[in-house]
Amino acid sequence: MVKEKRGSGPLSRRPDNSAFKQQRLPAWSPSLSADKLLPIFYILSGVCVLLGVVLLLTVQGTYELKVDYTEAGSCLRCHDLRKESRYALTNCSCAVDFNLSEPFTGDVFLYYGLVNFHQNLRLYMDSRDDGQLVGRKANLKSPSSYCKPFDRVNKTPIAPCGAVANSMFNDSFALVYHQPDGVTDVPLFRRGLTWYTDKNVKFRNPNPGNGTLPQVFQGTAKPLYWQRPVYDLDLSEPNNNGFINEDLIVWMREAAFPNFKKLYAILNRSRSPFRSGLPAGRYTLHVRYNYPVVYFRGRKEVVLSTVTWFGGKNHFLPIAYLVTGGVLLVTAVVLTVVYVKVGKDGKNMET
Repeated sequence: MVKEKRGSGPLSRRPDNSAFKQQRLPAWSPSLSADKLLPIFYILSGVCVLLGVVLLLTVQGTYELKVDYTEAGSCLRCHDLRKESRYALTNCSCAVDFNLSEPFTGDVFLYYGLVNFHQNLRLYMDSRDDGQLVGRKANLKSPSSYCKPFDRVNKTPIAPCGAVANSMFNDSFALVYHQPDGVTDVPLFRRGLTWYTDKNVKFRNPNPGNGTLPQVFQGTAKPLYWQRPVYDLDLSEPNNNGFINEDLIVWMREAAFPNFKKLYAILNRSRSPFRSGLPAGRYTLHVRYNYPVVYFRGRKEVVLSTVTWFGGKNHFLPIAYLVTGGVLLVTAVVLTVVYVKVGKDGKNMET
C-alpha cells in the first residue's frame, strides 16, 4: 500500500499553483501623501458648498404657508364637539381666514397635516390586509388576523380592515378667494394624487362581474370610525370609490415621522385669476370638521406649497451640504498648515 504524498492526489485541498489562487496577482496600493490628499479635500469641499448654495437658492424660491385650524376661529366649536365620542358622527363645519402676503406662482399643492400622530409604530403599520386592498374576494369575507381588533363588527368582516384604514383622515376642505369685486371659489383638482403603482398595482377593487361595486361589498361593514362605506367614499365621482379611492390610498402610505403632511388637492390653473398660481390677498378655508385629535394631543393644519425640481420647502439637505463642505474645508486648511509646518520630508517632526 503506497501512501499519497502530502499536498497531492485527489483528496488534496491545496489550491492550484496559479496567480489568482496563490494571490500573486499584481495589485495597486495607493500612497496616501499630503500632496495627493489635500487637493481631494479642497475639491470635495468646493463641490459640497456649491451644491448647498444651489439647493438653498432653489428652496428659497418655493413658497409655503401653514394654517393651523385645530381650534382657530369657528373651528373651536367643532374641536370641542369632537371631544365627546357620542358626537363623532355629527356634522360640523367651520371657516378660517388667512392672508397670502405674496403670490404663490406656479403649481400650488394643498396638503393636510397632522402633528403628533405616529404612523410608524410597528403594530399600527402591520394592522392592514393587503390581500383585501388588491381586490381578493376571499379576504373580504375572511380578513387577516393582523387586522384585529379592527377586523369584524358583530362577526361582520370590515372592509378595509385594520387600524390604518380605521384611522383614515376624513376632514374635507374648500378654498375661497376674496377679490375686490366679490368672492371666488378656488378650483382644485382632486385626482392625480397617487403614484401609478399604487393606483394600478397595490390597490384594486374586487371584480364585480355583472354586478355593481356595492354588491361586491355586500356582507361587509365599514370601519368603526368611518361615516360612509368604502364603496361610497366619493359621492361626486363613482370611479373614485372602493379600494381605489385616492384619499384612502394616500392615507395608507404611512408617514415616517409623527409630524407629516399628505396631499389633498392641486390647484386648477385653467381659469382666471389663478392661471399663474394663487394671487396674494385674503382667503377663507372652509372645513368639514370630522377628525378628532384630542385623543393623541395632536394638531391639524392645511399647508399650501409650491414645488421645484428639488421638491417642497425643505432646508435639511442644503444645510447638510453646507455644513459638510465647511467641515471639509476646515479640515483641509488644518492639514495644509500641519503639512507646511512639518515639512514634506517630516524633518521638523524630529525631537
